[in-house]
Amino acid sequence: MNCIVNVSENWGIGKDGQLLFSISADLKRFRQLTLGKTVILGRKTLATFPGEKPLPGRTNLVLSRQPNFQADNAVIFHSFPELALFLHAYPTEELWVIGGASVYERMLPYCSHAFITKTFCEVDADSFFPNLDALPQWHFVSESPKMEEGNLVFRYLEYHNDSPCTF
Repeated sequence: MNCIVNVSENWGIGKDGQLLFSISADLKRFRQLTLGKTVILGRKTLATFPGEKPLPGRTNLVLSRQPNFQADNAVIFHSFPELALFLHAYPTEELWVIGGASVYERMLPYCSHAFITKTFCEVDADSFFPNLDALPQWHFVSESPKMEEGNLVFRYLEYHNDSPCTF
């Protein structure tokens, strides 16, 4: 399983329910990596998408604690065990965890790869991705050259989990 996220220098990912950054090159990369795959996300992340609709061209698995929550073109799970049972049959390389913070935290131990866009600035955030540099099972693998779009400088980083959990 993979996860993908754009983080600030202090691993911030959001503020007031919105992403911290919108970088068109990063959004294109996100689309390229996840298109045709299965994405795992939370209800609040789904609410940030245009029209609050699931991402097209992907199987959207949405985790929500709201018992009556429904979304067209998405499979809804109301508990992690329910989701884990479903994921047991999926090839892990087809799975992409895409947020938000609580879903990342819950699913990160099951991920073998993390695709991080590190945006080099400190911004006020109220949700964070775990600092992979501080987790002993996660190891930095590679980085792209620094890139710039508008006034944002960023690079793509890849990390590997030496001992991902299984379902």
